[in-house]
Amino acid sequence: MLAVQQQADLCAYNSLGITERAEYLLEIGSDRELIGALTEARQHGWPVTVLGGGSNVVITGYLAGLVVVMRSRGRRVLRRDTDAVLIEGEAGENWHDLVNWTLDLGLYGLENLSLIPGTLGAAPVQNIGAYGVELQDTFHSLDALDRVTGKIRQFDRAACQFAYRESVFKQMPGRYVILRVRLKLRRHGQIRVDYAPLDSAWQATCLQRPDPRVVARLVCQIRQSKLPDPAVLGNAGSFFKNPLVTSEQLGILQASYPGIPHYPQPDGRYKVAAGWLIDQSGWKGVRDGSVGVHALQALVLVNHGGARGEDILSLARRISEDVHNRFGLELEMEPQRLG
Repeated sequence: MLAVQQQADLCAYNSLGITERAEYLLEIGSDRELIGALTEARQHGWPVTVLGGGSNVVITGYLAGLVVVMRSRGRRVLRRDTDAVLIEGEAGENWHDLVNWTLDLGLYGLENLSLIPGTLGAAPVQNIGAYGVELQDTFHSLDALDRVTGKIRQFDRAACQFAYRESVFKQMPGRYVILRVRLKLRRHGQIRVDYAPLDSAWQATCLQRPDPRVVARLVCQIRQSKLPDPAVLGNAGSFFKNPLVTSEQLGILQASYPGIPHYPQPDGRYKVAAGWLIDQSGWKGVRDGSVGVHALQALVLVNHGGARGEDILSLARRISEDVHNRFGLELEMEPQRLG
């Protein structure tokens, strides 16, 4: 019998700071511990919920069965080539700490993804992204435990079926538990500063040579200037995806809203800034009891203290309905609902 917590308070295990309970909870530090926990859960007939850093979930009720929290640690360089370096990290590694480690190694590729909360194992689930860069841009492969077959399977980039904030792991929740992730980073290269706020900050440095450490510092400054620290004000980061529209849809929107922010995508569609849509609808800074929209970033829903998961979802639904009525666009939430 593994030493599990019973009736565990989940407040410290989700960045929204929602207080719900798990019937059983176990922090996992190795593949062996995970396999043992899943075996025990199967023997008892417990459902299983897997958490990483809890930064991309909304817990809306009591979690029956076993909650597994991935706490495995370790990162290493697997291979050095002339132009690239292959690194590997365990699922429980803190994402931002991993980014800083790669910068200390002088590597390019993750600088735009600095300060994203969560763990390495959770990053492929959402195909995390920021400032024009996504995880899939540097992804090499990962190992995941298939809970159906009980075997460890390796996934390459194609097998992960990455898309905008999507992956096979999000499409098949609960089947796979990611164990470790490998990324291929560059020893030399170009930086990506084509998103307006980052480009302006980079131009102000007057630097002529690419420097990923400087880009990472600028990204951190931009994020800290408009995104609340979850340790101070509970939040799950960007709550809504940017809607994708065709060129025809964009043209219709621009006829009424010439300044609508939009970003071309490889498939010919455009991302429309969800934060702008929410702001234009008058929701930025709105507070309703214990929940609200952050005053500096309309994409972020916050817990002012004592909010339940359903309170967050209720606010999200009202915002989505308002944006749809005004712009005819659907807002899809990024976090996963648990409970």
